[in-house]
Amino acid sequence: MGSKNININRRHFLKGATAAAVLSSFGMYGFEIMNREKPWRVGLIGTGWYGTSDLFKLIQVANVEVISLCDVDSRFLNEAATLVSQRQKSGKKPKLYSDYRKMLAESGLEIVLIGTPDHWHALQCIEALKSGAHVYVQKPISVDVMEGEAMVAAARHYNKTVQVGTQRKSTPHLIHAKKNIVDAGLLGKVSHVEMCCYFHMRANGNPDLQEVPDFLDYEMWTGPAPLRPYDGLPHRRWWRTFMEYGNGIMGDMCVHMFDTVRWMLQLGWPKRITSQGGIYVQKDGKSNIADTQSAVFEYDGLNCVWQHRSWGTPADPEYPWSFKLFGEKGTLSGSTMQYDFVPHGDGAPIHMDVVYEKEKYPEDLIEKDNELNAAPATRLHMLDFLAAIDKGSRPVADIEEGHISSSSCILANLSMDAGRPLVYDPAKRIVLNDPEVTAKLQRAYRAPWEHPHPDQFK
Repeated sequence: MGSKNININRRHFLKGATAAAVLSSFGMYGFEIMNREKPWRVGLIGTGWYGTSDLFKLIQVANVEVISLCDVDSRFLNEAATLVSQRQKSGKKPKLYSDYRKMLAESGLEIVLIGTPDHWHALQCIEALKSGAHVYVQKPISVDVMEGEAMVAAARHYNKTVQVGTQRKSTPHLIHAKKNIVDAGLLGKVSHVEMCCYFHMRANGNPDLQEVPDFLDYEMWTGPAPLRPYDGLPHRRWWRTFMEYGNGIMGDMCVHMFDTVRWMLQLGWPKRITSQGGIYVQKDGKSNIADTQSAVFEYDGLNCVWQHRSWGTPADPEYPWSFKLFGEKGTLSGSTMQYDFVPHGDGAPIHMDVVYEKEKYPEDLIEKDNELNAAPATRLHMLDFLAAIDKGSRPVADIEEGHISSSSCILANLSMDAGRPLVYDPAKRIVLNDPEVTAKLQRAYRAPWEHPHPDQFK
């Protein structure tokens, strides 16, 4: 081959590898899932941007009947109901709820999708499991470590399938990279990993306080989190800029790349986590999440290093949100958009682009704010979820894997705040030799909400 570059044609890959990815994972079983005679009874909690998008991808690949929708914003709720009625085969509008507890008690759902802000994931997931449903929950799975432990315990206690929305594991070109680069041994021994996000995604402003609009139940939107004075709709970007509801860019973006790296290299819990950072540049607004942060997730003979900045330029413009695996035989760079393998010495570089399925699913083009590059991955993720339910097996993004990735990022934030390395013991559920940080593994809940604990599912 010499030094000739291998560029895998996207259109050829679209026709071949996407189908191959489905068939290799599910075989003819995949077609049985897609053509199931009896529709799955489905409900969605959180009808905003990504919750609705996830639901649409499920509708595209499976025979489902969306029975119910829940949201505290009545505008979102009614808009989603209309769109769902246009998308699903029956043409029916789902029943609408503003309280997820009532929805779960009344609807007899088999599958529940959760697309709410992070501070709601644990309570809603556990309640859905308790109601008898399987759950697809967005990442990160929790806002604190003990929530994640409780979610894993609940999934096992109720013997239900939980798929986490870390769909990089179902991204066609990254599946190809894992199989043909990592698993094939082209990298050799990997002894260093770098991950990053340099998107200018940190909302930062000083809006005035406002009256809560009639269409929003702000008390219920806030739920177990601290009640911030209302200064505008929290949807999409605004809530993500506050630690009250999530874990900043570390919890939002690192979780994807770190989860992907762990999957590719078959890594479990890090042995030690260290992080530094803070608000170094964007100090003029209300945002309280770090605009600059580094973290090291340590394993034997391997450091996985994260860096984000919500200002300045990316270190590599081709890979502004990405991972890089450095092996003795070569380097693999990967993102949602592409991957590149560069060998050390002889051999050919290999490049592959993201797969789009716009021809097969033309409705992708009219979906508001649809992430076209992520759509094929989410569809495969949904098929994997349904296959795991039918087989009684663990899905590719099982709740335990989502917990390890989410909580590792949460622990990085705790390390940054504490100013010292942390060693988490998942068996004892403590930070070793650090009672101060151990106490922070469980956030305080606002009354009357009660924080879940894994021991309640023994």
